[in-house]
Amino acid sequence: MSEINEIEAAARDHKRVRDAAEAKGDTGGNWPLTPIAIGIGSAALAAVLLYVNRPKKK
Repeated sequence: MSEINEIEAAARDHKRVRDAAEAKGDTGGNWPLTPIAIGIGSAALAAVLLYVNRPKKK
């Protein structure tokens, strides 16, 4: 079984939240879940890229 890296995990979490928000529809209350999920997913991906591309200590 292959391991899931951080980017794949963030993408799967984003898809899960987006699908849940779409399934709930407009009757979900006052919180705009899709923009929140996109923002959190984007921040997670940016954090992962910053972590991966940080200078390596020797």
